[in-house]
Parts: sequence; C-alpha cells; structure tokens
Amino acid sequence: MTAPTGTALVTGAARGIGRALALALAAEGFNVAVHYRGSDSDAQETARLCELKGVQAAILQADLTQPQQARELVQRAQTALPGSPLAVLVNNVGNYVHKPLLDTTDADWAEMLGSNLIATFATCQAAAPLLRESGYGRIINLGYAGAGNLVARPGIVPYVIAKAGVLHLSRALAVTLAGSGVSVNVVSPGVIETSISQPLREIPAGRPGTVAELVDAALYFVRASDYVTGQELEVAGGWNL
Repeated sequence: MTAPTGTALVTGAARGIGRALALALAAEGFNVAVHYRGSDSDAQETARLCELKGVQAAILQADLTQPQQARELVQRAQTALPGSPLAVLVNNVGNYVHKPLLDTTDADWAEMLGSNLIATFATCQAAAPLLRESGYGRIINLGYAGAGNLVARPGIVPYVIAKAGVLHLSRALAVTLAGSGVSVNVVSPGVIETSISQPLREIPAGRPGTVAELVDAALYFVRASDYVTGQELEVAGGWNL
C-alpha cells in the first residue's frame, strides 16, 4: 500500500543497523528522525545520507533508558519536520551484555531492561495515540530470535528476558490498536554479520545474516497493510528452531 507522507523515527540510528534502517526508510520516501544518545557526528552523517535520497532529516538526542526522555523523543519527532507527522516508529535501540549469570550486576539488569524493554514501552506508549489519531502507522520493534522460547541462556539472561518482554508488549499493543490503521510487529534477528557473538555451527544456514536481510524484513512490515499485525519475523537462518 502507499503510505501517506510522514516521518519515520528510528531509535539508535547513528550507525550500524539503525543507520541502515534509516536509509531504507528514506529510500521509501519517508522523512527521517535520526535518534542518537551520544554519537552526534555519526547521527549527522546518517541525516546527510538520508537527505541525499531526497527526503528531510532531523537529528534528535535522547537517553532512552530514561522513560520521560523516550516519550519526549516521540513528541519531538511528531513536530520536528513541519507538515510531516510521525508515521513509522522503529525501536532499534537495545544494548547487549554477555556475562555469566552469577556475575550479572544490578547495573547490567537496569541497562538491559531499560534500553531494550522500558524504552520500547515508553516510545510505543507515546506514539500509539498519535498514530491512531492519524489513522495510519507502523510500529516495528526489534526482538531477538528465540526469545519467545523458554530455553536457558545463562550468559544473556537479562537481555533475553527484555526481548521476550518486547515480544509480549508488541502483541498486546497490536491487539489494542487493531482496526485503527496502525500495525505493530517484531523483527527478531539471530546472528547478524555485526553481532558480537558468531556461533556459526549452531546456525542451519551456516552463515550469519546480513544487515540488508534484516532491513528487508523491517520493510516488509512497513509496506504491508495494517491487517498484518502482532507478528514476529525471525531473521535467523533457522537458528533456535
């Protein structure tokens, strides 16, 4: 379907997967709100690359582990580019810690839950009424392949718990917004070429996924009708099946 003109907010868009998502949405014709926490120069470059695709870009700083800043970010994205209200929210931010369970600190828990789950809740909560009022919206949250399976992962417990929460949150929000023109879906990467850990022997496909493959999955949900909602699309090469 053809989306109305609007702004796509991509969290953590200064570099890496976030930048790739921002550029892909710019290529789709969306203006882009480039969020960053500390990488101002990288965010500036992302915005410049988006503008080369013929769209407008705004650069917005926020620490999304602070719920109030996360909600304010959405409100700023709504008005950052005049005549271009929020149409797409991509929650890409989410830190990752790999550490033995008994060595995991309170700070590790706070960072994993804060950056992966609480930030996603806060941005979605702020974006939902804006998108519902406009009658169009796409929310895409990044999950983690296999997070919905109750399998022990002692090295990444808080991360997996946070991503399982993202999956449940997204499904509940999809039901809440169903019929309003707004869809909520999850793209769950497994091992990607940029991943810190590369357990290739565990992947049936025998290789890591590419950033481009992950971006394509997100674009599917952007392009699909709002009847496609509450779904998880794993980009994982058969990992965890």
